[in-house]
Formats: sequence, C-alpha cells, structure tokens
Amino acid sequence: MKADLKWKLVAVFIILVGALYLVLSKPVKLGLDLQGGMSIILEVDVDHVIQTQYKQLAEDIKKKLKENHIDVLSVKVSKEGITITLLDPAHTDKAFKIIRENFPQVEVKATDGSIKVAYSQRELERIKKLTVQQAVETIRNRIDEFGTLNANVSKLGERRILVEIPGVVDPERAKAIIGKTAQLELLEVIDSAYSKEELLKKYPEGLPPNTRIVEGVPEKINGKTIKEWFLVKDTPIVTGSQLKDARASVDARGKPAVNFELTDEGASIFGEATAKLVGKRIAIVLDNKVVSAPVVRSRISKSGQITGDFTPEEAADLAVILRAGALPAPVEILEERIIGPTLGRDSIQKTVRAGIFALVLVGLFMIWRYAISGFISVVSLLFNGLLLWAAMVFLDVTLTLPGIAGIILNIGMAVDANVIIFERIKEELKRGKTLRVAVEEGFKRAWDAILDAQITTLIAAFVLFQFGTGPLKGFAATLSIGTITSIFTALFITKLFLDIVLGGKKTLKYAF
Repeated sequence: MKADLKWKLVAVFIILVGALYLVLSKPVKLGLDLQGGMSIILEVDVDHVIQTQYKQLAEDIKKKLKENHIDVLSVKVSKEGITITLLDPAHTDKAFKIIRENFPQVEVKATDGSIKVAYSQRELERIKKLTVQQAVETIRNRIDEFGTLNANVSKLGERRILVEIPGVVDPERAKAIIGKTAQLELLEVIDSAYSKEELLKKYPEGLPPNTRIVEGVPEKINGKTIKEWFLVKDTPIVTGSQLKDARASVDARGKPAVNFELTDEGASIFGEATAKLVGKRIAIVLDNKVVSAPVVRSRISKSGQITGDFTPEEAADLAVILRAGALPAPVEILEERIIGPTLGRDSIQKTVRAGIFALVLVGLFMIWRYAISGFISVVSLLFNGLLLWAAMVFLDVTLTLPGIAGIILNIGMAVDANVIIFERIKEELKRGKTLRVAVEEGFKRAWDAILDAQITTLIAAFVLFQFGTGPLKGFAATLSIGTITSIFTALFITKLFLDIVLGGKKTLKYAF
C-alpha cells in the first residue's frame, strides 16, 4: 500500500473515532416540536426607551447651556422630543448653535421663542435596533442562568422577540423570569408614610425638587398587611448596571433574601454615599417598587442585601434576573403557547425507521447499479451520516422536525455526488481508458459539477437560516452541515476506498 494511502487511512480512522466519541458522549438537542415546551412572542416598548433617552438628553443640554451662562426657563419632554424655553429669548441663537455643535445626533429647530430638539431618524432607528438586540441578549442570558437548555431567542420583525423553550416544566416561572424588567436602583429616602395621601399632606406646597414618591411592597406585620410609601431622591446612588453579582441567601431572621455585590466603580460611589447617610434609610427599588428600605448603620461599599417577603424560589429567580441584567425596556407578552411534542417517542422511532428504510433502498439501488463501487458509496454514505450527527453535537445544533427531513434529504444528496462521479468514470471507460486512469479522470471531471450543485444548496440553506425562525433554522442547519459532509465523503472517502480496492489494477470485474 502506498504511503499516501496509509496516511489517508490514519486520518479517516482518527475522524471516525472522534465522531463516534462525540455521538456517544453527548445526545443531540431536541427542538420544541420534538419534545414540546413553551413559545412566547414579546413586544419591546421602544417608545419608553426613546422617552427615557430624551429625559437624559434634556439634562445634558441643560447642563451644557448652564456652562455657557444660558438660563433655561422650562423643559418639556415627550416621546416626540424636547421643547426648551429660555429665560432670555435673546440667547436663542447662541443656544441653538451650542446644541447643534455638542449633540450631533439631534435635529434642532427654533420657533416662537423656544427650541425643539429631536433625534434624527437615523439615530432613532439605531436606538430601536440596539434596544431590541439588548433585550434579546438579556433574555437569552436569563434563560441560560435559569438552567433551561436548547432555548431559541430571536428577533421577530422590528420590535418583537420570539422565545421558544423546549421541555419547560413551569411556564409561569419562565414567563416571570423572561418578562421582568428588573430595573434596580438604590435611592436615598427623604421621608415615608403608610399611605400616599399621608405623605402628600406633609408637603402642601408640593414635593421638594428632584424627588418622587415610590410605592413599597406590601408586608405582613402581626397578621396585618401594610404598605409603606417613600419620598426618595430622583437620582439613584447606584443602579443595576453597576451590579457585579447576585446570589440567593437568607437574612438575619432566616428568611430568603438576595445578596448583591457591586463593581469597583459602584462600590466607590456607594461607599461615599453611605458614609454620609449613616442613620438614614436607603430604598432598594426594583421596577419602581421599594422591596426593602434598611437603615444605614455604617459605611457600606462592596455588597448589600435585598430582603422582603420572598419565597426561596422567588429569591433564587430574582438573583438570576439581577445577574443577567435588566431589560433595556419593558416588554409585553403578545402571545404564549404551551406546545405538546409534534412527535412522540413512537412517532420519532417511526421516523427513524423511515430514514433507515430510505437508506436501505438507496443502498440496494446503488449496489445494483454500480456493483462494487455502489457498495463503496453505501459505506461512504454511512460515514457521512455519522459525520453529520457528530457535527450537530459539536456545533450544538438543535434537532427539529424539519431538521429530520433535512437529514433524510441529505441521504439522496450525498448519493447524488457519487452518481455523478461514477457516471463520469463510466464515460472514461467507454473511451477505452484503463480503470485506474478512468477513476482519476472521473473524479476530476465530476468536481466542478458537484461543487456548483452543492454551493447553490448552501446558498439556499444560508438564506433559510438567516431569515427563518425556529424549526426552519433546524432544517437549514442539517441541510448545510450535510451538504459539507457529503462533499467530503464523496470526494475523499469514496476515492480512498476505490483506491484501496482497485490498487494498481487496470481492470476489475463488477467494478462499475
């Protein structure tokens, strides 16, 4: 045997062992349609984000104008933009120029003694796109933290997100984790009362500037349910964006709680703030509700604890949500479905039997049509199936019902390459060439036709994977992987075994 054949055999053996190891060590993931689960369509409130961005932009503009000694009389913010009224209308042109120079992402108009500021269309599109992308990543991180495998989280249209979770056992818990905004803020408490009306009575002339009232979470004390209301400073000391870690724990009373740790930046800011607030309360606000408001006993820097009327499961879920990060905007569940498996175990077994039956029929046809070479193509086809399955495990591809169809379709596609090669070889034999030469020429002449056909298939699979969702992506994945493995097995494995069988023979009975 030639040295190059020996090296090729060693390479095939290594690939075979590696493929078998992957297949036997880890099962392939099953999609929503094969094992059932939960499907949710969410809509992201991008208008909320735009209005929040406008609020921040208004503060930045006011600060910049103040630096240039221009006083602002009033600022009105809406989702359409900002309307700024100056104390001295004579400064309008100067203010207009300052805003345009320092905030290139906005469009500015000066009308009737006021300045109207709005994001450009390009900037609005960028904000919307980024918001939905961040929401997709946050939801995906939450599901990963939740411990649910095989989930599909993908953008659906301009504002919507599709979430598919195979095998979910607690739909309500999953919905709570996916849809909770989880905006965490630590705010300085100025005052509190056990009703909103009582709190407002303390300030007959209106609330102090830069403050707001936040509702507390109801608590049970001595068998009675009470709710505290808090007057807090509007600007947070730290937010969830400065959170490093969060873990479920228990408080001093042995009740479920959540311990959190801040980043170095957050710890520095929080440490300075708490040093000045000893003896005062800090409100831990989650989604605009105070979950706890402890009194600061000493300077706190790196860590803290969120307490409340949590169950152990709620504390664990809150820790998961905080670790994964807050959603950039509120989301609304538009549609939810609990999906049973399209194929039960018996049906999956029937589908597998159908695939084996198709493989046997194709194999018998190839052996009848091409004799020894046909048998070699069957061996190559089995090798292709093994490589396809191993690649799916390695690439973490989720198997769906259309994906199974893609695998069965790949049987015919893989054989098709061998048919093209064998027919080319037979043409060369008819021209009077020796078997050895005919094989070499046949593979060379078949290469272009095979490559062209497989490239067009890969293009179609790529388009399906890029623009399809859920099960369609499963079909595209198995189709594209199978296409690549079929090229390898047809041009390498089939050629290798033909070289071994033929040796240096000029002719061989029943070769083709």
